[in-house]
Amino acid sequence: MPKLTFIGHAAFLLEDDDGNTVAIDPFIKDNPVTDLDIKKLKPNTILLTHAHNDHVGDTVELAENN
Repeated sequence: MPKLTFIGHAAFLLEDDDGNTVAIDPFIKDNPVTDLDIKKLKPNTILLTHAHNDHVGDTVELAENN
């Protein structure tokens, strides 16, 4: 069963049973609600709902880490 995890603000991680992960609006590093280590996240897909800074967040760094 897919798992949806709220990271804070507008950020979510969606994971399926096969280990595939979608990062949605990945505002992580400056997000006071989460302590996730961005260097450990390896999403298969990054989804942005719109191009505001608090939604685009760490998209470039996540993409470069993959």
